[in-house]
Formats: sequence, C-alpha cells, structure tokens
Amino acid sequence: MIAVRVVAFVGGMMAVTWVGWSAIRIVVVPRGEQVWLGRKVFLVMREVFEFAGRRAKTYESYDRIMARYAPVSLLTLPVVWALGVFVAFMPMYWAIGTSWREAVIASGSSYTTLGFDRPEPLAGQMLCFVEALIGLGLVALLISYLPALYAAFAKREAEVVKLETRAGSPPHAETFLIRIHRIRGLDYFAASWDDWEQWFVELEESHTSQPAIAFFRSPRLNSSWITAAGAVMDTAALSLSCLDIEQTAQAQVTIRSGFLALRAIATFFHLPYDPDPAPDAPISIRRDEFDALVATLAEAGLPLVDDLDQAWVDFAGWRVNYDEPLLRLCALVSAPPAPWSSDRIDYLGQVRAVRLGRGTRLEGD
Repeated sequence: MIAVRVVAFVGGMMAVTWVGWSAIRIVVVPRGEQVWLGRKVFLVMREVFEFAGRRAKTYESYDRIMARYAPVSLLTLPVVWALGVFVAFMPMYWAIGTSWREAVIASGSSYTTLGFDRPEPLAGQMLCFVEALIGLGLVALLISYLPALYAAFAKREAEVVKLETRAGSPPHAETFLIRIHRIRGLDYFAASWDDWEQWFVELEESHTSQPAIAFFRSPRLNSSWITAAGAVMDTAALSLSCLDIEQTAQAQVTIRSGFLALRAIATFFHLPYDPDPAPDAPISIRRDEFDALVATLAEAGLPLVDDLDQAWVDFAGWRVNYDEPLLRLCALVSAPPAPWSSDRIDYLGQVRAVRLGRGTRLEGD
C-alpha cells in the first residue's frame, strides 16, 4: 500500500510539473514551441467552432462565429491548466493519508485559495501552500500574457487597416497600384517598402512566439493579415516585373522578408511547402489572369515594360517563393475571400468545402 501511495504522489507531482511547464512554454519562453496541451485545446475548440460555422448560411455569419474561436480557445487554456493542477494534486493529498473525498476538497480549496479546508498533517498543509502558489502563478502568467498578445494584434491590424485604404477591401495588388498611381504617384512605393519590411519582421516574430495571434481575425469583415501580406508581396513583385520605373533594391528585400516570414509561420504550424522552389515551378496564378491585370494597369495609365513575356517570367519567379505558404496559411486561418490568395486555396488539392448559402467557402484540412 505504501508503494502505491508513493507512485500516486510521484505521478501527481510529475503531472503538476508537466502542466506548469506547458504554461511556461506557451507564455514565457520567447520563441514559438509546439506545446501538446495548448495544441490540443486549440484543435478541439477548432472542431467545435467549425461545426457551428458549417451551419452558417452566409459568410458574415461564418466570420462572426470564427472570430470568437481564438479568444475563447485562449481563455480555455487557464481553465485546462487549473483542472490539470486540481486533478494532479488529488493523488498527492491521498498519498499522505487523506481519503479521496478529503483530497478532492483540499485540492479545490487550495487551488482557489479559499482556504476552507486543509489536511491535518504538516505535509498536507505544505502541499496546500504549494498548490495555492501554483494557482496564483498561473493566473499571473495569463494576466501578463494577454496584454502583450493584444498589443501585437493591435500593431498588426493597424497596418492591415492602413492597407485597406490603399488596396481595397479585400486587398488586391491591382487596386493598390492603380490607386497609388492616381493619388500619389508610383514614387510612393520607393519610400514605403521599408515600412512593409518592418511589418513582415514583426509579423514573423509575433506569430511564431505567440501563435494564437495568427487565428485572431481582423475587426473588418474582408480583411486579414495573411491576405494583406499576399497583396503587399504581389504589389512588390508586379512593380519589379511589369512597371517601367526606376526600381529599388528595397522592393526585393521586402518580398524576401515577406516570404521568409510566411515560411517561418508555416513551418511552426507544420504546413508543407517547397523551401527551394525552381523559378519556373507552377504557381496558382494563371498567365491569362496576369495578362488581364496587366491590361487593366495599362488602361489606368501605368508605365509598363515592353516585354510582357519576360515580365510574366519575372513575376512568376518572385511569386513561386511565397505562393504555397501563402495559400496554406490562408487555409489554416480560414481567411476571407481575397484575389490571388484565399480565393484559390483549392489549388492545394487538400481542402474541404464549407457550404455558406449559395457559395462555397474552402478551407484547409
């Protein structure tokens, strides 16, 4: 019997350590780590919200449902931590001589710091102190985590909203180029690529160290951080390949920082992609779509290069670097439909349809 109690005590102590270490890895460790407990919480909650979303009759209803997915999942984490600590301490109290009924009451009283019950042995009272400290520590971790996460979210969305005024809603490179040409002139881009490079750097850091933020949807219906990223990189790629203007190296650096950020986020979520695609590898953009966009740019008066065949080769050579990570991340976060990004995630060949009234919303498996 003594051996059983020793095993129960050690098992409970290991379980408490595992829950606490999971919380520290999620909240404190300043780099993205795949934590089994956190991942399971988000996966289970994703199934619940997708089940509700599949019954939505409009995209607006679907988006409203999925907007609650990340916040609810995040707030479910401390509940799971609390239950884990509560259950793990029960065999530890039992191991020092209390009954199972007393162990349940003592664990609940200690974790919630209510203090209405405690075991008589000194060892039991010491366990009460330890459990109460762990409970307070987990609450403190959550309180410190949420402000940092929402600060990163607000900073990300400020640029997304700024892009909407320039590139439309949903954002598209065609709209971005034409609108800037008419309002400010294409010289605007030479000074703006630095800002977008910095946005991509911050995007990679925040979405890998605080992965829950990737699932926080934009306050605006047709906006999303991932479709905004695609629109910015497409704009830079079209500028470099199609426009007959003085080019700057910063546009190339911006594209590189963009696809490196998307690849880092895709790697964290274990999304497959080719890390070294050939320049002539297939992309999700068809040549006729490219030609139609170029024709629209010409009608709007933008200066174009003479050799459009080479322009297509150059554009495809840039796009291939971020095409697959872009589409897979669009599928992962169920991004709203946007041209040249989330509107073609069926190109991946691994999607399922979610019926929304007359239309079909596609999202990744």
